[in-house]
Formats: sequence, structure tokens, C-alpha cells
Amino acid sequence: MVDAYTVILFFTAVATYMVWFSRLSRSLSGPRVWPLLGSLPGLVRNCSRMHEWIAENLRSTGGTYQTCTWAVPLLARRQGLTTVTCDPKNLEHVLKIRFDNYPKGPTWQSVFHDLLGDGIFNSDGDTWLFQRKTAALEFTTRTLRQAMSRWVTRSIHLRLLPILESAAKIDVCVDLQDILLRLTFDNICGLAFGKDPETLAPGLPDNSFANAFDRATEATLHRFILPEFMWKLKKWFRFGMEVSLSESVTHVEDYLSAVIKTRRLELIARQSQLITVQHDDLLSRFMKKGSYSDSDLQHIALNFILAGRDTSSVALSWFFWLITQNLNVEEKIVKEICTVMMETRGDDVGKWLSDPLSFEEADKLVYLKAALSETLRLYPSVPEDSKHVVDSDILPDGTFVPAGSAITYSIYSAGRMKTVWGDDCLEFRPERWLSPDGKLFQSQDSFRFVAFNAGPRICLGKDLAYLQMKSIATAVLLRYRLTVAPGHRVEQKMSLTLFMKYGLRVHTHPRDLTHVFSEIISTGANHRTLEFVRGGEVSVFPGVGTVGVMVA
Repeated sequence: MVDAYTVILFFTAVATYMVWFSRLSRSLSGPRVWPLLGSLPGLVRNCSRMHEWIAENLRSTGGTYQTCTWAVPLLARRQGLTTVTCDPKNLEHVLKIRFDNYPKGPTWQSVFHDLLGDGIFNSDGDTWLFQRKTAALEFTTRTLRQAMSRWVTRSIHLRLLPILESAAKIDVCVDLQDILLRLTFDNICGLAFGKDPETLAPGLPDNSFANAFDRATEATLHRFILPEFMWKLKKWFRFGMEVSLSESVTHVEDYLSAVIKTRRLELIARQSQLITVQHDDLLSRFMKKGSYSDSDLQHIALNFILAGRDTSSVALSWFFWLITQNLNVEEKIVKEICTVMMETRGDDVGKWLSDPLSFEEADKLVYLKAALSETLRLYPSVPEDSKHVVDSDILPDGTFVPAGSAITYSIYSAGRMKTVWGDDCLEFRPERWLSPDGKLFQSQDSFRFVAFNAGPRICLGKDLAYLQMKSIATAVLLRYRLTVAPGHRVEQKMSLTLFMKYGLRVHTHPRDLTHVFSEIISTGANHRTLEFVRGGEVSVFPGVGTVGVMVA
């Protein structure tokens, strides 16, 4: 009797579950959901092409779908439910209109807390708001923009260009993504806490701080793969990646602690007029604005490093790859750069290549900004982001989102929807960003393009990022033509940041500007005589004053 009762009970439970599961699966509009395993099989099967898989699902569902991580009663409707969207109206609702209802949330904060603490990118509410207001005041100052320009110029001329020149001379390929990651890491460290880790020094040396930061970031991202209870258990028993995370965070904090201690002593000495050293980095600025503990200052610096390092370098990697595939776009960019340089610096090409890009010149590079924006539309540095739902809500498209669930907005998919960007949405076409008179314009619906986030949490460093990317792109493209190494595979790496899985291996070839100047002259951009020196031969184009053109 006991055995028969157990069998009946078992089959009753199974039948009840299947009825419940059938109703659940019919209510979800996304990819197939399996009993108990939920959407996990689809995630595993498409793990190597996650962002494109999400985009395909969103196209087939009109821009929004719901799925559950695991199909378990009581959990599936809240903690297990995820709403995925790229609809501009939904994005505006989540990121702006109902901003307070969609914070980072406890899951995100728990994962990143060991590395980022309660820093600006890992906090909500009053903690976030206070840091945001303080940072916003600093990011609007011209002095910070000047500081970024100095760091970028220094890295370009003393490190980046010599590496590319050496590669061009001996005709070897370089991993441009790795070089750009090192360059932006040095820049953001200089801007964040005024110390150069010199990862882009000759020979591309290892740097203990940079390595520890990379290991800590990788181990932190690994937590997203596991259920929260599992990585917390591994942390408790000091097992696997949690050991690496703990050791790396300790190394990073010790390094920053020494920097902060030195900076505090310098500020005290400066107030006592014992020294005249001044620092314009973010760390010093936060020290002057409030009474932050050393731990708070460490997390503030780390938050800005994490946000400012990978994003610009990854965007530039995709940009350089895209222009190697679209030579007509490259030609237009180079022509625009030369035209601006001729207008601002005249015929002294030596100044073109030695003096840093001024703010006024950067602002005139409209087509270059359009090309960078088009890159970020197709390959956003952060392809997906998620929010926690505090109170149950209904999105503008009618989707119900229950309290306690998650909402993921796909930035990658938002730039690849025909309903938003037209039938040519998958094409790299910078002209879509320009008005008929060739001037850059902002879309009336700013939530179509959310590569820099949107709403109250829009990226504070957006203008600095464009300045850095323009400076680097100008310096490289004026001197070199890039070609991807034969056989090199360019693929996406599945990460929170859209890295290239195998880097970007390219050959650098000295740029010949002769035909560019010829076109500028033919369009009447200048009316003197320009003399080109190329390979020992002199080509004279009427109408422009005499000058020798260096191309490397």
C-alpha cells in the first residue's frame, strides 16, 4: 500500500507540475523553456553567440520577451523571471521615467561588492546620488578635460606611436586590442588617481596592479555564471576563482592604499605650503570635496577605472576593424582630418603630427564622431545590462513585470532592429548620424542609442570618451593604414564587455596622403601650392604653398 501510495503521489505531483509548466510556457514569449531547467539549455547552446541570439529572439518577438532561468513553482514568477527588451519606449520607462523602480539591485551589488564596494557604479539610492552629484561637478569642468587631453597625448606620442612605427619598419603584426587596452588603462589610472602604471611601456611589460585588476574583474564576472548560493559557498570555503578574487582584490587595495596615503600627505604639505605639487586627478578632487575614508576612495577610483578602461579601448578596436572592412569610410575620415588640420594648422605638416589634437579641432571632426557612434551602435562596449524590479509594473508595450524579477535591456540588440534603424540596420553607415548639410545631429528619441546608458545614470565620461577616441584615431590614421593579419579571426568574446575573442592582429603600413591632399585641393579647400614628397619624388599640386609631407 505504501509503495502504491508513493507512486500515485509521485504521478500526481508530476501531472500537477506539467499543468503548471504548460501554463507558464504559454505565458512566456521568448526562447523555449524546458521543465525545471527553464531557459538554461538555450543559454548553454548559444553561449558562444549570446548577444546575437538575444537579438534574434527580440526581432521575432517585436522587441520584448520574457523567460525564466529555472522553471520551478514559486520562483519562476519572481526571482527566476527575466524580461528582455530593446524597445526604445521601454528603455525610456526603465532608465528615466520609473528610474527609482529599477535600481541595480541586490544581485548585481552582491556580485561586485568585493571589488567595487559601494562605489558609484555599484550603488543605488542616496549613496549613488551623492557620488553622482560630486562626480558630475568635476566632469563638467574644463580642467578635467584638459587633464584627460594631457594623459592621452602623452600616451599616444611617447608609447603608442613608437610601437606602431617599430611594427611598420619590420613588417610584423601587432595585437591592436591589447595595445589599446594598455593605453586606456594607463590613461584612466592617470585621470583617476594621478599615477601611471606604464603598461604600454616598451616591451609591453607585465604590471602587478594591472594583472591583479584583470584577475579580480575576471573572477567577479565568473560569479554571474553560478547561482548566488554557490559562489558564496565557494567564497566561504576559499575555493576556485574566489581565491583568485580575494588575493587580487587585496593586491589592488594595497596598491591604492599606498597611493592614497601619499596623496593625503601631499595635500597636507601643500596646505602648509611645504610643497607646490598640484594634482588634478579625480582622487584628489574627491578628497577635497568630502570626508571619504580610504576604503571609500579606493572604491571610487576602482569604479572609474572599470568604467573608463575597457569601454573606450573595445570601441576603438571595433572601429579600426570596421574601417579596414569599409575603405570608403576610412578615406572620408582621413580626408576630414586633413581638411581640419589644414584649416587650423596651415601647411606646417610637422605640427599636424607633433601637436596634440585641440578641443576645437576635435569638435570639428564630425564625420569621425559619426563613425565612432556608428561603431558603438553595432558593437556597444557594454552589450547587455540589467535592473532589479522593486514594485510590480507595466511597461509601455503592455508587458507586466512582477516585483523581485529582473529586466535586461539589450544595448546590442537596440542598434540592430529594423523597426528602429531601418532595413540597413546591420550596415556600417556613419552617414545615418548626419543631417543633409553634413552636421552631426542628435536623434529626437535618445533612447534609440543607449551605448552610453541614458536617463539619470547616463555616462558622465561620454565627452571624455569621444575626445580620447578621436585623439587616438586621428593619430593612427594620419600615419598608418591598417590591414587585418591574414587568417586572423575576429569574433566576439562573451563577457560583460564586448571584447574581441582573439584580439585584433593588424599590420601597419605608412599612410600616403598624396591623393587626399589632391582631393582637398580640387574641392577648393585651399588656394596655395602644396608640394608632396613621396619616395624621393616630388609631386606638385597647384594652388597650395610648398610643404613636405611626412607619412609615418
